[in-house]
Amino acid sequence: MPLTEWYKNWFSSPYYEVLYVRRNDAEASRCIQHLIQYLQPKPGSCMLDVACGKGRHSKALARMGFDVTGIDLSRPFIADAKKYETSHLHFYVHDMRMPYRMNYFDYAFNFFTSFGYFRTMREHGNAIRSIAQGLKKGGVFLIDYLNVLYTENNLVKAEVKIVDGVKFTITRWHDEGHFYKQILIDDKKYPGHSQSFTEKVAKFSPAEFTDLLAHQGLQVNAIFGDYDLGAYDINLSPRMIIIAQKISYQ
Repeated sequence: MPLTEWYKNWFSSPYYEVLYVRRNDAEASRCIQHLIQYLQPKPGSCMLDVACGKGRHSKALARMGFDVTGIDLSRPFIADAKKYETSHLHFYVHDMRMPYRMNYFDYAFNFFTSFGYFRTMREHGNAIRSIAQGLKKGGVFLIDYLNVLYTENNLVKAEVKIVDGVKFTITRWHDEGHFYKQILIDDKKYPGHSQSFTEKVAKFSPAEFTDLLAHQGLQVNAIFGDYDLGAYDINLSPRMIIIAQKISYQ
């Protein structure tokens, strides 16, 4: 699998969940509470969770009474998420670059840097276009992304983590356009059989995101710098949480 499609193999690996086990439902619920308090959506609003993974944010939204649809490219993730489906919580395998419903959702969310994986800007633009098309006019899109300058300045170049008997040797670096994370996996259950995955995520500035969104009829209304919705600082904020509104039909 070429590096340009690293996400297809890595997200389907059982080791992905082992490494990121701390990304749990309680953490997702705290994040959602802050966002809903700010957004004040109407009861029963239709919401789309783009690249939902196993649905931890979708489940939190559904528990608050919203009608939630989660989509993700990973079949294993969606198979797991479907165990939690209800009358107002549904999950589907879907590529965010492809259209998914038209003028249907009141809100769309893309959490935890689940964007920036694709090979070309055209593909990134296609993803934003599909999300915008899925929103009703006046609908809101929230994208939660890493903050480039903060990440560059605080990059941990090398570390080793041992989780449930699995050793993860992690190396990070970046170039002008991307961040990279190489993950070497040694499982004591299978000595001598290492696996390696490399994550690759594009760098986007606030201005670049603003242009990308505007091209699809989405106007940026606010940018926050953390999950407590603190003020955004281009140098100091760990996150770049952008809230945009659909101002025209696509």
